[in-house]
Amino acid sequence: MKSGRTGTDVTRRAFIVGLPLAMAACTTIPLLEDPVATLYGPLPDERFPIPAVDPRYINPAFYRTTVLTPTSFTQRAGEIVVDPRNKYLYFLQPEGLSYRYGVGVGREGFGWSGVANIARKAEWPTWTPPAAMVARDPAARPWANGMPGGLENPLGARAHYLYQGGRDTLYRIHGTNAPWTIGSDVSSGCIRMINQDVIDLYNRVPVGTRVTVLSA
Repeated sequence: MKSGRTGTDVTRRAFIVGLPLAMAACTTIPLLEDPVATLYGPLPDERFPIPAVDPRYINPAFYRTTVLTPTSFTQRAGEIVVDPRNKYLYFLQPEGLSYRYGVGVGREGFGWSGVANIARKAEWPTWTPPAAMVARDPAARPWANGMPGGLENPLGARAHYLYQGGRDTLYRIHGTNAPWTIGSDVSSGCIRMINQDVIDLYNRVPVGTRVTVLSA
């Protein structure tokens, strides 16, 4: 009688279980001494050079990493799943793996959930606050006609625009100039990422990618 496990499942499980032992045995292979410097160092070649992230601003739980895809997900490889409750964005890969990033999400009353597609992407995007934000937030009023891209722009280095049925939802997956907000309920509904992380995601996902934002 077959156990129900595929050869791929067994191989992957054996690899994950055996990895710490293999690493312990190969003491001549250097480990990452500073994951923050490796993942979140400066990006001087950007149009607006991005400084390194101060490690005091990042909870290690939200470092960019590769993980096993949660078994509760029904989405397919090549799709994005955002888990607002746990503050993670997953970009699903084959073989049951995912790239996982820490995110900041909408504060109470501003959260959004549903299924959309990335209809377009932009580098150093212009930020145009919605009319409702302009009405309630005096700080947004000077930018009613748009704030040019740059380090002070709240959309950060990259933006992914979410559409449903061909219509703009006004929600984005974007960078942030406030990395200490990752892991918090802070935004006006958008999904924010550390600039280094949103650039990494931007370079991986094509226009048309399906995005599922779970309920908080």
